[in-house]
Amino acid sequence: MAKPAFHAIWGMAALCSMTAAQAEVTNTADNGFTVQHQRVIAGDSESVWKAMIAPSRYWNPDHSWSGDAANFYLVPQAGGCFCELIRTTSDDNIKSSEGSVQHMRVIYARNHKMLRLSGALGPLQGEAVTGTLTMLLQPQADKTVVRFTYKVGGYMEFPVDQIAPAVDGVIGEQLQRLSALFGEPEDTGEEAPADSTAPVDEETEDTP
Repeated sequence: MAKPAFHAIWGMAALCSMTAAQAEVTNTADNGFTVQHQRVIAGDSESVWKAMIAPSRYWNPDHSWSGDAANFYLVPQAGGCFCELIRTTSDDNIKSSEGSVQHMRVIYARNHKMLRLSGALGPLQGEAVTGTLTMLLQPQADKTVVRFTYKVGGYMEFPVDQIAPAVDGVIGEQLQRLSALFGEPEDTGEEAPADSTAPVDEETEDTP
């Protein structure tokens, strides 16, 4: 997909999310913002994890450079790449493809519990910003609470009040599409469930 079209899609996302999803922008500053989405997914944490680390299964191809979700791949270990091949034919591989794009880089991975990636998504890639996406899984009976939190900060030419709702819409959409793999998605709001038996606590897991 050509770069201008890619930017146009994010522009449309901004228009669509300005009213409906702006409440998910949890914090803003002159040089950055935070967006957060949470859902209860009808699957165990192992199944949800396996789906989550396969972005070709749920990441919207409209938010790609090639226009084909099959070109996405993710290596779920520290230093691993959430990348995309720019293929001429479906048979092209990482050596024969026309090019590739790094969307994000894995900086923390704990199977079935948490994945954290660093990278500036979409049009933010051309700006001098850092983005951190934390994908947290918390088992709850036969379901899994999944929370996506994306924090962006640094220098950018986009007005924060315009780009933050656009990014919010995109992040929320990917979590919804992941949830849809397991059936009808369910919104849970912004607060994490109170569960003292949860195997992962995002605040404490950050500290070795």
